[in-house]
Amino acid sequence: MEKRVIFNEEICKSCGLCVHVCPTNVIFLADYLNGKGYRPATVVDQENCISCAKCGQICPDSVISVYRPVKVLQTV
Repeated sequence: MEKRVIFNEEICKSCGLCVHVCPTNVIFLADYLNGKGYRPATVVDQENCISCAKCGQICPDSVISVYRPVKVLQTV
């Protein structure tokens, strides 16, 4: 399964804005620290992410990349 949301954990400052704006509640602050001493945000359930990009829009440090899954068209 491809990741829908990727965080640059080394520059995340744990502001938590992405956690609060996520409509599916799949973003949480990690249980570990990054190199700067912050708990980086992480997606705990990529499958339930809807790729709405609200987290990427609200992030003040642009550490979030959001990808939409490729839709496969079926021919009849």
